[in-house]
Amino acid sequence: MQIHLKTLGCRLNEAELENWAQGFQQAGHTICRDSHQADCIILNSCAVTQEAVRKSRQLIRRIHRDNPEAKLVVSGCYVSLNEEEAAQLLGVDLIVSNKDKNQLVDIVLNQLNIAAMPQLATEPGETALFTRGRQRAFVKVQDGCRYRCTFCIVTVARGEEKSRPLSEIIEEINRLHAQGIQEVILTGVHLGGFGSDINSDLSALIKTILAETDIPRLRLGSLEPWELPETFFDLFSNARLMPHLHLPLQSGTDSVLRRMARRCKTAEFQHIVTQARRAIPFFNITTDIIVGFPGETEQEWQQSLEFIEQIGFGHIHIFTYSARQGTKAATLPDPVPNTIKKQRSQRLHQSAEKMKQDFMQQNLDQTWTVLWEGQREMLDNGQQRIFGYTPNYLRVACDIDLNETIENQIIPATLVSTEKDYCLTSLQLS
Repeated sequence: MQIHLKTLGCRLNEAELENWAQGFQQAGHTICRDSHQADCIILNSCAVTQEAVRKSRQLIRRIHRDNPEAKLVVSGCYVSLNEEEAAQLLGVDLIVSNKDKNQLVDIVLNQLNIAAMPQLATEPGETALFTRGRQRAFVKVQDGCRYRCTFCIVTVARGEEKSRPLSEIIEEINRLHAQGIQEVILTGVHLGGFGSDINSDLSALIKTILAETDIPRLRLGSLEPWELPETFFDLFSNARLMPHLHLPLQSGTDSVLRRMARRCKTAEFQHIVTQARRAIPFFNITTDIIVGFPGETEQEWQQSLEFIEQIGFGHIHIFTYSARQGTKAATLPDPVPNTIKKQRSQRLHQSAEKMKQDFMQQNLDQTWTVLWEGQREMLDNGQQRIFGYTPNYLRVACDIDLNETIENQIIPATLVSTEKDYCLTSLQLS
């Protein structure tokens, strides 16, 4: 069987997709990039915003329209929150809720009567990641969240916290590395809560991975800032732990953070950023910001913008607030008019772009080890432009001859100039 995998939303969805891909391959099936060739299509849906819900519905309809003969399986937060609605969408053959995600491969094979072919499962071949064009892997280490930020529907969709056993995570990372993967990204709904249910913690997990695997690059996914211990940044003395963190701030003023039920004040956030940059030069901090949260006054907005610019982020994911049914925030008074939300969003986008360019400029003349990827562009001069990422998560590019390949290699490069979204480099070939 030809299996095609699609996802919307977070890195956790990506990690789950990778696990499913491995599972289908072990059962003897093939992962294909082209959905038109697929016998079965798996969609991991999203519901983090109302727009994500709309996109999930839209994608389900398009998948069925483009390949009506394929079996269509939908999982993820959208169908977990709206199961009856999703089941009525044309073309949906099977729904697998979040609580059953870990058994998705077995459920699909059994309920859709897709026979496994174990005699093929042990044959060597490309990993699912390389089939999908990846050199890094997302590894899911936990699910669920104990906190209830007032804007978040994901905690409702994902349920209580559940951590994977350390031995299982180590086994998966070692298997991925043996298959040629050079970098893994640890992900979870509440990554900082790893171990709360198994007498462990995130620091212990990182130390164990660095001690019991040889994966060249270890990166952390989105991490809530309030659970980082004072000694956390000592871990980054190991060069295999990448000096980049995505720490969602959401607002730069404490009064709005209280209405969001966030557990980190601006002063505490600033202390964390100072620790990171003091420990590792050119440490990259990226973040999420919600614009136009209910009750956000002009004064609060100006305070927030000033704080965000004071911190200086390498990149900002900007979300214009929209009411999400089922969350406490949807019941809060004094909604911000759409025109004002749009103005504030545009202003923050301008500031975020300047901060991004400033950070790239700061990194010029620095030499970093870069994991080079499969993405490429053909140039008019007969060369090809290859892309990759520095340890501190700057997107970079280099120009090489058409007959050369550096894909999935870690090669030092010096950053020499900036483009709009990346830095150009010169390779440091031995």
